[in-house]
Amino acid sequence: MTEKGTSSPGMSRALFYDRYVRYIFIASAFLLSITILFIVLFISRDGLKTFTQVKLTEFFFSTEWDPANNKFGAGVFIFGSFAVTLIALLVGGPLGLAAAVFMAKIAPSWMRAILRPATDLFVAIPSVVYGWIGLSVFVPFIRDKVGGSGYGLLAAGIILGIMILPTVITISEDSLRSLPKTLEEASLALGATRWQTIRRVLIPAAGPGILTAFILAMARAIGETMAVQMVIGNLPRLPASLVSPTATLTSNIVLEMGNAPYGSVWSNALFAMALVLLLLSLILILLVRRIARREEEVR
Repeated sequence: MTEKGTSSPGMSRALFYDRYVRYIFIASAFLLSITILFIVLFISRDGLKTFTQVKLTEFFFSTEWDPANNKFGAGVFIFGSFAVTLIALLVGGPLGLAAAVFMAKIAPSWMRAILRPATDLFVAIPSVVYGWIGLSVFVPFIRDKVGGSGYGLLAAGIILGIMILPTVITISEDSLRSLPKTLEEASLALGATRWQTIRRVLIPAAGPGILTAFILAMARAIGETMAVQMVIGNLPRLPASLVSPTATLTSNIVLEMGNAPYGSVWSNALFAMALVLLLLSLILILLVRRIARREEEVR
């Protein structure tokens, strides 16, 4: 027993650790915030210099990219990034949602115990491996069965659709499993079948979480570099079809940054493209936070 007003050595040690671990967390958060701020400032400083020599409308809407002739229209790459992301969502979105429904509401517990870790393993696969699979499997398949060279939006979209599956599956499954059990029981008690309950009750109820999964998958897809660069063809022109070579913001940055003299208009234009990617990611993150806040307000 300790006297009133005194504390045991163990309690004093615990208070000491609690106080200083708190300081470590605060310092880590501050360091992370400062790092992100400096990254934004660095990219913005060089990226915004572009518009002192290149018109804003030319950069965003022109499709002519020819640094040798001082033409810096990034419209091709912006279109390519959005087109590839859309195809990836069309491929990976329905598949990921179907897998999430199966794992959350249909699969037995022993099967889910296998499928969930297997899904998480997809995240650990390097993007260059996905790109190599696309290069050796999907590109020849598209060339033989669809036509064209095989390189283009279709190959890149399929690869990205596979890469976003873990994001869609994991978040959608968690949203479905977090629903109250009484919601499903009430639907079944009213005479709805299992599939009617899933389609008309559970999926709409988990809608905010599923939408969050899709938005995060978009952020994952639009920022992917290596896998896309390996299968899209990397030509700065608008694609005539899904199997025509084109380029995205990320693929063009990784191809040309090593050749662009630092401080030149060419280099600044590449930084401006990176700034566009950064702003797009920020917008998507803000959308996710907005959806999460509205979901909390509803609850």
